[in-house]
Amino acid sequence: MTTYDVAIIGGGPGGYVAAIRAAQLGLKAAVIEEERVGGLCLNWGCIPSKALLWNAELVHLFQESKDFGITYDALHIDMGAAIDRSRKVVDRMVQGVEFLLKKNKVAVIPGRGRLAGKNEIVIEPGGVAGEPGGAANGAGGDTVDAGNIIIATGAHARSLPGVEIDGETVITSREALLLREPPESVVIVGGGAVGVEFAYFYRAYGSDVTIIELLDRLLPLEDETISSQLERAFKKQGIAYRTGTQVEGIDVANGRATVSIAKNGQQEELAADKVLIGIGMAGNTDSLGLEDAGVAVEHSFIQINDRMATSVPGVYAIGDVTGRLLLAHVASAQGVIAVEAIAGREPPPLDYEKMPRCTYCQPQVASLGLTEAQARERGIEVKVGSFPYRGNGKAIAMNRLDGVAKLVADAATGEILGYHIIGQDATELLAEAALGSALETTPRELGWTVHAHPTLSEVVKEAALAVNGEAIHFWTE
Repeated sequence: MTTYDVAIIGGGPGGYVAAIRAAQLGLKAAVIEEERVGGLCLNWGCIPSKALLWNAELVHLFQESKDFGITYDALHIDMGAAIDRSRKVVDRMVQGVEFLLKKNKVAVIPGRGRLAGKNEIVIEPGGVAGEPGGAANGAGGDTVDAGNIIIATGAHARSLPGVEIDGETVITSREALLLREPPESVVIVGGGAVGVEFAYFYRAYGSDVTIIELLDRLLPLEDETISSQLERAFKKQGIAYRTGTQVEGIDVANGRATVSIAKNGQQEELAADKVLIGIGMAGNTDSLGLEDAGVAVEHSFIQINDRMATSVPGVYAIGDVTGRLLLAHVASAQGVIAVEAIAGREPPPLDYEKMPRCTYCQPQVASLGLTEAQARERGIEVKVGSFPYRGNGKAIAMNRLDGVAKLVADAATGEILGYHIIGQDATELLAEAALGSALETTPRELGWTVHAHPTLSEVVKEAALAVNGEAIHFWTE
């Protein structure tokens, strides 16, 4: 039995980052992974979906190429080729992570880890046969001894009560990432990030798309201004959506689905070739031995403190399995904090409200901090500034006019409490907001910062100026 300073169950963006940081701090580290390193994000989430969304952007560019003086004959669009390219991107990224783990002398142990004691993990067979690190390579039965254990097992897609996900007609994002032909029609249950991203992708490839969202708007956790902008953009793209609508059941017959929905007491049925369920995630906490070990779990998520420590000394948890904020970069940050804590350092606690949040449909959505409504609900007097993409020279040159940047500032202190952007490359523009938030930037400071012209980043500067009615390139009465 090999002894490690840190053993990590799960090799996703939280687990592998924690392992590399542990190695940098001189700790002997191991990662136990039942499928492939990189986790859900790299293999079946962030990376392949963004590869496909880039394909969808290219399709849209071809569809509007006449506006740019470009015409063509016999355009052929092959979604299967897009899927193949996305898997190649995944393979390249996985190989990169494997290389980094090897160079940092991190042991990668195939199989499924289960707690068997305070400092002991039993390795059981698990994973996907035939894939690197999968079940075919995991014999099981071995034991790993570790001074500290980090649980980074991630999460899985939830379903609706009484609805069976069969992987053929009723699918999750995982099956969607392998679908080689666009369905003629698709109903997407859930208007969050997963739902709107796949809606954009399938519509680009010609599918009739309808989103069903229980709450009263798409991306209901975003600022209301942003949701309204996205809904208008989706209407222009021909994406249908029903908000404030409940799914009461899904029946499958002869390879097609009938989705029963209800709104304000009015019932309706929608027929579709595919139904994509994108309503949220549940923590992967089953069969880990958590209950026997005394690790506190609530609603499938492991409970942690600011140092990522669980209720059991020496056992930590990071990433989606904690339910704190289910984003890859948050998992990575949690992984670093957990290892720094194990190494005896004093890492600063994460402020989850100041974590960047990105959605990669078109137009893209990016935000950080409080929405206007959240700030007002806390009794904060706010000043708001916004600036539309249609007033930005670079956006006009690119013919990307749908979008707005909105800043929410504390009227008393001037600190910017929330950054909200929808539009071309919004997810890239958010980096400035992350730095600004860390430095407690005021609208005056951001407004006085010279931005290169012409760039899309000028929308953020102008929104900062607009907080005090000083935007230069947009007139408001």
